[in-house]
Amino acid sequence: MIKLLIVDDEQIEREGMQAILERNFPDLIIKQAKNGKMAVELADDFIPDLILMDIKMPGLNGLEAVEMISAKHSDIKFIMVTAYDTFGYVKAAIKLGVKDYVLKPSKVAEIKATVGKVLEQIKQEKIRQNKNMLQEAALQKTLTLVETDVVTQLLFDHVHEVHVDMLVEMLDISSTNEMFAMIVLLPAGSETKYSMIKNKVREKKSGWVGALYGNQLPIIVFRQPNQTYRSQASTLAREILSISKKEENLNWFIGIGRVCNSLDDVRKSYQDALTATMITKASATYRFYEDIHLDREIMKGHMDKNQQKAVADQLRLGNWEEVHGIVMRLIQRFEKEETNLLHAQQRILEVLWLASRVLNDMGVESATPLFPVQTVDYRQLRVETVQLLERMKQAVAIYYNHLEADTIQQIKQYIMDHSHEDISLDTLARKVGLSPIYISKMFKEKQGINYIDFLTECRMEKAKRLMNDTEKSIKEITFEVGYHDPNYFSKVFKKVTNISPKEYRKTLLGNKG
Repeated sequence: MIKLLIVDDEQIEREGMQAILERNFPDLIIKQAKNGKMAVELADDFIPDLILMDIKMPGLNGLEAVEMISAKHSDIKFIMVTAYDTFGYVKAAIKLGVKDYVLKPSKVAEIKATVGKVLEQIKQEKIRQNKNMLQEAALQKTLTLVETDVVTQLLFDHVHEVHVDMLVEMLDISSTNEMFAMIVLLPAGSETKYSMIKNKVREKKSGWVGALYGNQLPIIVFRQPNQTYRSQASTLAREILSISKKEENLNWFIGIGRVCNSLDDVRKSYQDALTATMITKASATYRFYEDIHLDREIMKGHMDKNQQKAVADQLRLGNWEEVHGIVMRLIQRFEKEETNLLHAQQRILEVLWLASRVLNDMGVESATPLFPVQTVDYRQLRVETVQLLERMKQAVAIYYNHLEADTIQQIKQYIMDHSHEDISLDTLARKVGLSPIYISKMFKEKQGINYIDFLTECRMEKAKRLMNDTEKSIKEITFEVGYHDPNYFSKVFKKVTNISPKEYRKTLLGNKG
């Protein structure tokens, strides 16, 4: 619906104009103002699309009213209605951006033609605005999917440089020279907080949020030049923690990794963040990996590399009895040495997290193991450790029951059939019933390329075929192959083919000639 305001100091003129407009343009929403001052006030509340403004009015005249309204509402259009057909008035109206004018008295046909022309302009502008809004919404949705997938693959696999470069540019990240990882541990039932955390990070324009796996949410944070690393990380951690209710804060914990100098090294910072979440204190809600080394007592009892490898190897072989034995012997050792119970629980938690990481690398998605409470004696520590091991064992059993031999083919076929859609790792995971992390790694291992690269290849091949149709513009092809921004499409096309879409089309036309 288009809103129109009639401004004239003569009531009979206003009523007559409204009657003519309602007969010829029945969909209009029309209001009246009897002087310039009232028009300025009504424009703020009514916000019309078009104003028919009389020039000669007592007090604030029509030209002055147009100038005041335009200063606050630049999108409003004006048609001047006047009995004074003089060059001075016309010139002043044109300077103010008035679209046209109607002389008093005017024939109905003239009013209909003049007003109709401006109304058509307004309609076309609204159509373009709505289309742009839809395209922007689609682009933001795509960027969100790509952001989540890129974080997942940077931490667990790898990602094609074209997607990282474009994402940095399109998400307006201010610095990519240094970065660090954060891991947010969320209690069960906190999935609804995911979008709130994502929005909080996005407000800062300083990082990417990955997918929520179990109760673990990874974030890659880019260093800000105007803050120290610890200040930036602490501020973001506190803002994320503020999302939860006060009574929930005790169950939220954030681990913060060290700064690294490239996206290739961000996995190291991620591992730091994991370690920082393993070693917690009851009074803390976030912890820096660097601070762990300041506490020698806390570091006492860490497994050496050989012990870690033994646990990982036994897990990969499926020897759960051996894993159980290693963990129980470690608890026995702590008890014999009269190790502080809290420290012993933290050391066992570190072993369980190691096991969880190995399972994730295997493609098994399971909730991050955490003790529900601080144990009161070693007997309780044994019981709860066994329960956590059993949950991981059950997760492995469920995973293998869902695994099918033709998973890769299913994924490839789905990508080929739906390459024009917004496909994410989560989408593929739901399609085949497997972990997004496992799919990413399995696809790379079996196909030799990343799934995003395969999706890009499908889109580029389709784009090449569509280029043969000279009736289709580059913009139309952009949307048809699954992108929402022609500039982004052109950059990806050139990155993949070493030639721009326009140059490629010229080559095709040249070959035909």
